[in-house]
Amino acid sequence: MIYRNFQGKKLSALGFGCMRLPTKNGVYADIDEEFAAKMIDTAMANGVNYYDTAWGYHDGQSELVVGKILEKYPRESFYLASKFPGYDLNNMGKVEEIFEKQLKKCRVEYFDFYLFHNVCEKNIDAYLDEKYGIFDYLIKQKQNGRIKHLGFSGHGEYDVLKRFLEKYGKYMEFGQLQINYLDWTFQGAKEKYELFKSYNIPVWVMEPLRGGKLATLAKEYGDTLKKLRPDEGIPAWAFRFLQSLPEVTVILSGMSDMAQVEDNLNTFKEDKPLNKEEMTALLGIADSIIRSNSLPCTACRYCTTHCPKELAIPEIIKLYNEHCSARDGFIAPMVFATYAKEKLPSACIGCKSCEKVCPQNIKISEMMKDFTKRLR
Repeated sequence: MIYRNFQGKKLSALGFGCMRLPTKNGVYADIDEEFAAKMIDTAMANGVNYYDTAWGYHDGQSELVVGKILEKYPRESFYLASKFPGYDLNNMGKVEEIFEKQLKKCRVEYFDFYLFHNVCEKNIDAYLDEKYGIFDYLIKQKQNGRIKHLGFSGHGEYDVLKRFLEKYGKYMEFGQLQINYLDWTFQGAKEKYELFKSYNIPVWVMEPLRGGKLATLAKEYGDTLKKLRPDEGIPAWAFRFLQSLPEVTVILSGMSDMAQVEDNLNTFKEDKPLNKEEMTALLGIADSIIRSNSLPCTACRYCTTHCPKELAIPEIIKLYNEHCSARDGFIAPMVFATYAKEKLPSACIGCKSCEKVCPQNIKISEMMKDFTKRLR
């Protein structure tokens, strides 16, 4: 197992993400505890010492199951991370209540790592609002040893993360980002990575395989990579990309079966960062995937000057591309929660004035209709 140094601690470079544990009959809240225990036991036996759970994972069951499984191990043999669930604005005034429950659910007296969960457009104002006392309470828990290291995770855009760091950056010991070779440019992960670097904040990575999307590739792409590294599996390329980024400390993988555990353990036996030729090839594949699956908007904004509803068309197209690529994920709904109703895709009247001036000939009105259907 590869280890990374963090403030005198040796953290396994591979972290066990507990958001996608095996379930019974496909029911998300019904974790197969016996199978999950075998997976975690295998990970522990092979040197994985970082386990990441959260209040909302598996509809609240992840913390319970992970705590139960890890309880049999000496407390100093693993590092446990959980998060304050600020993705739900109803939780903002409940930080003490939730934190105390999390400790009990996880059967621990302290969290090694604790995060503000999912800093984004929807909750940034609330996270920064001192009336909720979230920051003050968590800092107090850090001072009394119930949180060893305080950080945050973020799915928000660059400007949102910057706002958070401008206020709390000097207190953040680590930050968690969605980084993979597809999102390096597609979601602006590179710029966010550099933002963290400017604050000297070590990076934890989530979604290294983009929810499994990068576990397999089209044959033409796979053949290109095989020529460069004949013995490297396709999923491993995503991890090797992240091993090439100096600021990355822990790479979280949400493993769902034993095959994934064993494959990841094999990959993390040694560092194999990409050389220049390999990096160029991999990012070239990412660019091809993005272009083949995305509307070619260049954000020239000609469309917005002709929209009678004054919709933020380039921003909506960007979210549409993300939503389709992620197979109808959560980011677009999360962002649209901050939009006024009259600014949503459903507000498009289909006049096609925007299409008449679009240099890329994008059928914007059809995109708006499809997006509205996908969001229902």
